Amino acid sequence: MPAQQLKDFLDEAAVEYMCLSHPPAFTAQELAHHVKIAGDRVVKTVIIELDGKMAMLVMPATWRIRWDRLSRILDTDFIDLADEQEFKDRFPNCEVGAMPPFGNLFGMSVYCSEAMTEQPELAFAAGSHTESVHMKTSDFLTLVQPMVLNQGFNKPGTKKPAWLAKGRRHPEDLRPSEPTVAGY
Repeated sequence: MPAQQLKDFLDEAAVEYMCLSHPPAFTAQELAHHVKIAGDRVVKTVIIELDGKMAMLVMPATWRIRWDRLSRILDTDFIDLADEQEFKDRFPNCEVGAMPPFGNLFGMSVYCSEAMTEQPELAFAAGSHTESVHMKTSDFLTLVQPMVLNQGFNKPGTKKPAWLAKGRRHPEDLRPSEPTVAGY
């Protein structure tokens, strides 16, 4: 059974969802493997510290965070992964690492990648490493009302930009007094 708070919320909203039991999955990619669906349809929930406050990032399991771009689009100088010890008590009845992507139930702002919103259905950890919830993406978006971001994430297989592969800083990050490399 999913975390009681999540189950009550979904039942009260009268949305269709399905709960599945499966072998322990400690990553969103493992969850995708166990329930035999594409990684783009499994949600990865990442807790971040954003200007001193906890917030939730939600993205397809196969995607990664681009911290520099995420910081830029959220217009902040401070963004980092939150420490599990600092947020574990914010998710009652949830195992650490299995928090459902409903930050609104836990007093957190929710940001999600635009790519996730393009999937017809989603699966995510239901507060446990052995249970997941599957539901329509449109219902998730209606219930959570996340801020949808079209930057700050990389899809799988994306090559590093040439300037990053060579260990350089992004040209936009250089101060005016710093010399730039031709073509960058």
